Amino acid sequence: MQVYKIYPEGFAANSYLLTADGVHAVAVDPAQPRIVREAQARSLTVTHVLLTHGHFDHTGGCAALQAAGAKVGSLAAEVPLIGGSGNLAAMFGAPMSAFRVDFTLFDGDMIELCGIRIRVIATPGHTAGGACYLAEDVLFTGDTLFAGDVGRTDFPTGSGRQLEESVRKLYALAGDVRVCPGHGEDTTLEYERRNNGWVRC
Repeated sequence: MQVYKIYPEGFAANSYLLTADGVHAVAVDPAQPRIVREAQARSLTVTHVLLTHGHFDHTGGCAALQAAGAKVGSLAAEVPLIGGSGNLAAMFGAPMSAFRVDFTLFDGDMIELCGIRIRVIATPGHTAGGACYLAEDVLFTGDTLFAGDVGRTDFPTGSGRQLEESVRKLYALAGDVRVCPGHGEDTTLEYERRNNGWVRC
């Protein structure tokens, strides 16, 4: 599996393109419409989108990808936030990205997209329907776990108690994996277990 990390232009989240065959791709948190061009530049066709949560800075490219034929998925518990004011676009004066959720996921689901096996891990706390995705030895954590930090919990549906439980749930995963967060640089799960100052292992 090849992972391409697309840094945002301006305020938005990191976006990721995952491909096993160099032709078809899964996009995790396509933050901006330019993700379509970024995929094309790598000769990739995005067939599926996985959202870690529904905030506007993680979903801004969904409408463009959906118009190009991609199917968008999220945890079922996150669907109400995606379609309402909880996506924070109005709060930050950002444009709305109108798209629909094509398929819903649940904690513990094992799915295969574009030849990549992906484990769905419910991680509420930053939002009620937050999720992380473990694809091979790479963990996509959205705004649950960052390098040396964790997500904020003061937005609608956030919960500090749930976030701490979710981070500990990630710490309990076997072995060490690369962590690709929604903002900032990559880290590893073992490094965070040992060094994260917000939630200690």
